[in-house]
Amino acid sequence: MRLQRGPRLAAMLIMITCMCAFHTTTAMDIPLEVLGHMNIEQLPTITAQPPSTVIAFSFDEHFPMTCEAKGNPKPEFRWTKNGQEFNYTADPYLKKEENSGTFVIPKTENLTEYQGTYRCYASNKLGTAISKEVEFIVPNNPKFPKEKPNPVEVDEGQPFILKCDPPKGIPPLQVYWMTINMQHIEQDERVSMGLNGDLYFSHAVEKDSRRDYCCYASFTMIRIIAQKTPMSVNVKPRKSDSSERANAILERRPSLLTPPGVRSEKQLVKGEDLELECIPEGIPTPQVEWVKLNHQLPVKAQLVNHGKLLMVPQAEQEDSGQYMCKAKNPLGEAVHYFTVSIEEPPEWVSEPESQLSMIGSDVPIKCSARGTPQPTITWRVNGKLLRDSPVANRKVFHDTIVLHNAKASDSAVYQCEASNKHGTLLSHANIMIMNLQPMILTKSGEDYSAVEGKGVMIHCKVFSSPPSKVTWRKDDSSESVEGPRFLVHDNHSLEIYRVEKVDAGQYTCFAENTEGSSAIDAVLYVKDPTRIVVAPKDQQILKGTTARLSCLAEYDKSFSYDFELLWEKDDTEIAFNYTENSGYFLENGTLHIDNVNYRDQGVYTCVAKTPVDRATASALLMVLDVPDPPDNLVLFDHKSKSVKLKWTPGDHHNSSITEFIIEYEENKWEPGNWKELLRVPGNHNSAVLKLHGHVVYRFRVYGVNAVGSGFSSKPTEKYKTPPAAPDKNPENIKIEGHLPHEMDINWEPLLPIEHNGPGLEYKVSYRRQDVEEEWMEHTVKRHSFVVKNTPTFVPYEIKIQAKNNQGWGPEPKIVAGYSGEDFPTAAPDDVAVEVMNGSVVKVTWTRVHKDKLRGHLGGYRINWWRLRSLVNSKRSHGDKHTLTIPGDRSHATVPGLTPFSEYSLIVMTFNGRGNGPGSHPVNFKTPEGVPEKNPVFRVTDVQRHSVSLAWASPLEPNGILTGFLLKYQLTNDTEEEGPLQIVNISNPDTTKWVLRDLEPLSKYKLYLRSCTTVGCGPVVSEEFTTALETTSSLAPTVGLSKSASISPPSTPKPRLTKPTRSSIGLASVHEGISTQGWFIGLMCAIALLTLIVLIACFVNRNKGGKYSVKEKEDLHPDVESQGMNDDTFCEYSDNDEKPLKGSQHSLSREIKARDSGDSLVDYGEEDAQFNEDGSFIGEYGPRKEKRMSTEIKASVQTPA
Repeated sequence: MRLQRGPRLAAMLIMITCMCAFHTTTAMDIPLEVLGHMNIEQLPTITAQPPSTVIAFSFDEHFPMTCEAKGNPKPEFRWTKNGQEFNYTADPYLKKEENSGTFVIPKTENLTEYQGTYRCYASNKLGTAISKEVEFIVPNNPKFPKEKPNPVEVDEGQPFILKCDPPKGIPPLQVYWMTINMQHIEQDERVSMGLNGDLYFSHAVEKDSRRDYCCYASFTMIRIIAQKTPMSVNVKPRKSDSSERANAILERRPSLLTPPGVRSEKQLVKGEDLELECIPEGIPTPQVEWVKLNHQLPVKAQLVNHGKLLMVPQAEQEDSGQYMCKAKNPLGEAVHYFTVSIEEPPEWVSEPESQLSMIGSDVPIKCSARGTPQPTITWRVNGKLLRDSPVANRKVFHDTIVLHNAKASDSAVYQCEASNKHGTLLSHANIMIMNLQPMILTKSGEDYSAVEGKGVMIHCKVFSSPPSKVTWRKDDSSESVEGPRFLVHDNHSLEIYRVEKVDAGQYTCFAENTEGSSAIDAVLYVKDPTRIVVAPKDQQILKGTTARLSCLAEYDKSFSYDFELLWEKDDTEIAFNYTENSGYFLENGTLHIDNVNYRDQGVYTCVAKTPVDRATASALLMVLDVPDPPDNLVLFDHKSKSVKLKWTPGDHHNSSITEFIIEYEENKWEPGNWKELLRVPGNHNSAVLKLHGHVVYRFRVYGVNAVGSGFSSKPTEKYKTPPAAPDKNPENIKIEGHLPHEMDINWEPLLPIEHNGPGLEYKVSYRRQDVEEEWMEHTVKRHSFVVKNTPTFVPYEIKIQAKNNQGWGPEPKIVAGYSGEDFPTAAPDDVAVEVMNGSVVKVTWTRVHKDKLRGHLGGYRINWWRLRSLVNSKRSHGDKHTLTIPGDRSHATVPGLTPFSEYSLIVMTFNGRGNGPGSHPVNFKTPEGVPEKNPVFRVTDVQRHSVSLAWASPLEPNGILTGFLLKYQLTNDTEEEGPLQIVNISNPDTTKWVLRDLEPLSKYKLYLRSCTTVGCGPVVSEEFTTALETTSSLAPTVGLSKSASISPPSTPKPRLTKPTRSSIGLASVHEGISTQGWFIGLMCAIALLTLIVLIACFVNRNKGGKYSVKEKEDLHPDVESQGMNDDTFCEYSDNDEKPLKGSQHSLSREIKARDSGDSLVDYGEEDAQFNEDGSFIGEYGPRKEKRMSTEIKASVQTPA
């Protein structure tokens, strides 16, 4: 039968919301949405109450007893005191509040009348709610009784106890023993205070006698300190004839002053501190030991009060058991056993829960608790004991109440109270019996957005009785939504896992029970997921630089105005204020961190957020820097010449310290100048420093990592070492002989800091190595010594030892050396020359015997000079050249010779003193080679179809000239070239030539080489352009060029031909303007003027029948040395670097200046090198020399 809505239904709905106000778990409650739509009566519920204890402190002016409750109708309040009705409204001294059960007890003289146990009741017509019991305490001022205690008389060595007996008061209580002058009584193993506040003396001594032992009791909660009347103690000394007998009488075995007996029990509540105390007496003072029988002492156990008190904070059940204390001294021991049991206040096992059940059902209400001792369960209904409100269908079974065939009238508030001697628990359960058709509290038509691949929850909050059956449908389907990705929760919400695009649409929540049905709709939109496509990367960055963290995200386009890109540092959002002081700014998704500092280190997270999802990516930013300075530098283990230094490393700033560098400063020779002393690995923090004597040191340390060197630490205090003998001798000893009968000894002096004390001197010892003789010794203060009257170049042994006022240095090492050198006395024998080619020969000789060297062998020198050219028989002695071969060699290669020449050569050896005599001269001839480059090649007359050429023969033909090779080809401005034309000129005397059949107004390039039987020499080139019209044969020279090393192409290029150049290149000119009358007249005028100028120039040049000076210079210039032949062992470029030939003049000057010959450095590069067989492998540098030019008087003939 369906219930009709009306006042009866509303009354039943009221009671659902009256849940337990104290420690309740609400299983069913009327939602606020229901209450907002219906005027429903509600059971009263306590919303505010006072604490379980209210203490009336003297410093407070009033004491509120709070009781607030809600309900409909509004609850009415009443109080009970000590189980009896308390009419607080009738008391004129109490302050009341409107619509509330709260009253305030004022501070009055009769405040103690209100002391007692209170409970508040809030009732309306539906039921009653009760508060927990509240105890109101009015504390008395604790005072010690006024009494005059008798003095304590005790014999020396006997135990005694001073009783405190503090008054009772509000805990906590603290007891102190002090003198009348507020000085604490000293406590130790012999004297100590017990837990009860008494002062225990294991045995009395004379100093215990005093008249002002005061016990103070401090009650911190009520801010009161009480003082007991001072007590007097008089210790009577023991009289005896013998001190030994007195000591024997005083000694005794231990016994316990507290606790009494052998066994005792200790009970406490779980969570309290376990305190077990044993205070012994005896002579000597006993020591106390603690054990837990059959177990180890708890890990958190503490021994205090000189071991007399065992304390276990916040004891648990496992701390219960048997404990034993043992007091012992050399005469025996005393024990006491404690049986410790841990009890517990009530604790819920099953707390009653509020329920909403339908009419006719069986309703169980369970309430159970545990504790030690076992709690007692008391049931109430609407605040009354259950036995006082019997109902026929209600039964109690142990810890459960069952309502059979429940009716609407069985709705009520049930209270369950669990209590034992350690406390009480109170819980409420609102039991509602009713039927109600489904009411969906979620708003219909809600829009939900989900991200593809993620989950979504669509809500449907239903309230009904009996519970409704809830189903979900999609779009217009009549079938329920089902599948592994769909789940309907107990609260009827639909959860969709891993949402897909097809899940978008309208969903309907349909709720139905026996009383009716209801439904709502919701629309689901599926969005593209937000994801990070460019994530920030971990970075290690130097302090002070700029860090850049990039982040780029993709998101659903529908969120264009709702998308946010945020940055977090260590899970805290970064605020961008874009001020000068802000270190952060964002640009196109990139986070810029300017002037990175240590505080910027951390985890940075890029957060891409939309209204429905978010994506994150994190990166670790590590700030690198040089290490911080070490600190806490300490010097220890001081010795005469060493000390240990210890330090604490500074922060390495994310780059491990690889080493520590220890520096020192001394204040005598270089104060303020810090020098490196020692390096130690980065995992060390101490080092032994080796020091010099008689020095005042300071030290400092700095660390080095991959970033660089850190700042230095603060210097240590000064450390002075005592004077000591030198601990090292001079090094780098050099023995030289500048004169034949002297030996110079030089060495590197000790540094000032290495003197180790004042009065430094050096002892120089020497003796001949090849004969038996004693050491000769000399003491000097400088760092050099000359031994005179020595034989020439004989071996010596030398040693140098340092000494100062403290003594001699270590035994010196012996160094070998030679006395002064003299010139060699012999020349190399068997000198022979092997001609390799026209410019290179190989020279061999027999080494000079070492006895003839009279010094250290420096090497050999080869001197050579040119006697004549084989082209003609005229002899002309050339400049001398020198080649130096270091070391003990017997052969060498001489380069740079002129082909087709006769040379003379000698070989000599040399040492540190100078050159020895030269060998017998050896003459040799070089074979024919290719000629040098023609010094002059010029164009003398350019016509329309021909050109006249003139040249000069090479200055060094390097053989018999056989003729000339002339090549020419057509070119243009784009460097394209025509076929190469070749002219062989077999007459070596020819110096002029005319080329004919050329294209007019065309550019040509010429190549000329001189030839011998060996081959042709280097190329000289020239360019010219033919004339437009034929002119006088005395046309001036045009297009002269001295390109030194342009080689003609070996293969003609077919891209240009004669017809192409003449007919196409000038077609437009000939056909365009050449036929115009005005142009012909202009050309004739220009030709006539040019002819007049040329005649004048020709006459001027030929005055006197000779060439002008300028022409002579052009025909016979200062020719630079030529390179070696192409088929020699080396090749030389003809561009800017010139060969050796012609570099002889400076050598003769060097020979005059000194006896030794010039080395190759005089005409080559200074770092000239030789291979293992003495051959020259360097490259000659350029040298230019003037030569006499030969004036060419004969006119050049043109061959027919």
